[in-house]
Amino acid sequence: MYGMELFNGIEFWLMLAEGCLFYAAAAFAFFYTLRFNLHMLQLNGYDNEEHMQWLKNNGGKQRFLIMLFVCVPLLGIIPNAVTVIISILLLYIDIRIYVFLKSVFTKKKLVFTTRAKRLVFTSVLLGLILSALSGVLFRFTGFGGVMSGACLSVCLVPYILLLANIINRPAEKMVRQYYINDAKKILKQNSHIKMIGITGSYGKTSVKFYLNTLLSAKYNVLVTPESYNTPMGVVKTIREQMKSSHEIFVCEMGARKVGEIKEICDIVHPQDGLITSIGPQHLETFFNMDNIVKTKFELGDALPEGGILFLNGDNEYITGNLEKNGSRYHDTVMYGENVKGNGYHTENVRVSDMGTTFTVVTPGGEKAEFTTRLIGAHNVINVLGAIAVAHTYGIPLSELKVPVRRLQPAEHRLQLIDHGNVAIIDDTFNSNPIGSKAAVEMLALFEGTRILITPGMVELGEKEEEYNFKYGTYAADCCDYIYLVGVKRTRPIYEGILSKGFDEGRVKAVDTLQDAMKLANNLKSDKKKYILLENDLPDNY
Repeated sequence: MYGMELFNGIEFWLMLAEGCLFYAAAAFAFFYTLRFNLHMLQLNGYDNEEHMQWLKNNGGKQRFLIMLFVCVPLLGIIPNAVTVIISILLLYIDIRIYVFLKSVFTKKKLVFTTRAKRLVFTSVLLGLILSALSGVLFRFTGFGGVMSGACLSVCLVPYILLLANIINRPAEKMVRQYYINDAKKILKQNSHIKMIGITGSYGKTSVKFYLNTLLSAKYNVLVTPESYNTPMGVVKTIREQMKSSHEIFVCEMGARKVGEIKEICDIVHPQDGLITSIGPQHLETFFNMDNIVKTKFELGDALPEGGILFLNGDNEYITGNLEKNGSRYHDTVMYGENVKGNGYHTENVRVSDMGTTFTVVTPGGEKAEFTTRLIGAHNVINVLGAIAVAHTYGIPLSELKVPVRRLQPAEHRLQLIDHGNVAIIDDTFNSNPIGSKAAVEMLALFEGTRILITPGMVELGEKEEEYNFKYGTYAADCCDYIYLVGVKRTRPIYEGILSKGFDEGRVKAVDTLQDAMKLANNLKSDKKKYILLENDLPDNY
């Protein structure tokens, strides 16, 4: 009798230990799976529709969750020791997979904002509710039913997170509106500050920083930091950094959908604006070029009477829209290489690996020569746009020469890093069809061995293969060696390169950036090597 009681006691403690180990594994698996999916949702702008498309396109990254799903009915119907142990092993593998994914996808780390923390809380709560309800669904009241629910919660984390995002939406809307109202209150208290909005498909961050340097020669300037160009990024800048001593606020405005520039304009109410460029970017969310043009010109539509709209006159989408709707924009100032008459244009542009020298001609015919350490003829247009604004704001060209000479490239935007016999040209921030073409054409100007390393371009919707093929044709005309990162993804670029008769022995597709850099570094050359790193795909790619 005593022996039987002892056996039953050992069995109880074994079951308890087994249960504790299972629930610990399930909790960790839920956390790591949730953290990865939250990171991707954050990169997709907390947009459920966009994130659903990402889940559809990247199902292979989380295929193991389907295997784990097999344990759900087994735990509910046959909750024996063997089934539980197999489930624990599978949960352990799930943990290892998501720990690995976290180590790989770290270019832009997950930021645990208050919104992210609220999503974690709601997701955990939903997971616990699902685990509890599973006992009823499987008609068990013991470990089996709840265990099956715990496994089910892990399997469904991507969709639990989407549901949590929907549940939290009313609260997020209230919090968002509170911050926006607070920012508007601060702006009303500082109505003396001049607001300049900057937007464009590309170049807006660079122009923002250039304009900050140039305007600071006369004014106390505040700019949105880094790539803070969303409504809440702008609001955060206003709430945390704006002071009454500021005289000008340069506000970068980004968009991935129609109406998002208008949303920022409704907060800051810019007096003047600048559109750096318009091109095919974020076509996955804009769908077509008409929507992109319409969205960028939301800045012009928001300007008050007397507000000045500075426009890149070399951009065909900008000039094309002016031909159709120019009467809507009363005060425009054009700038560009080919702009004449009532605008700012450049002459005698000379580019080398030491920088760029060019002459600026104002609408009144005044001329001045400028030198900058920035490389690339298309960067000259960005500097010219900043000069046009600063000069219009009363700073003489002569006083802008030193600030222009001091200009530094924005990080990862044609940033030249010289190592003696090897120079790295870092243009990895974000690539687009027009910018990538300009980058390889700039590379062609250098005297040496010109090497391109690129994973190609993304977010171009149905046009992605077409634009990457064209990119290959441009690269073939400008480079000596080309190393493509991602064998499958870069196939259109590879085909475009070969279509130009490029030596097949000088182009190679590899799996990683490290492999490509190894090839470039091991390449024997009697000349200086110039390595252009064009684009770096975001983590959600």
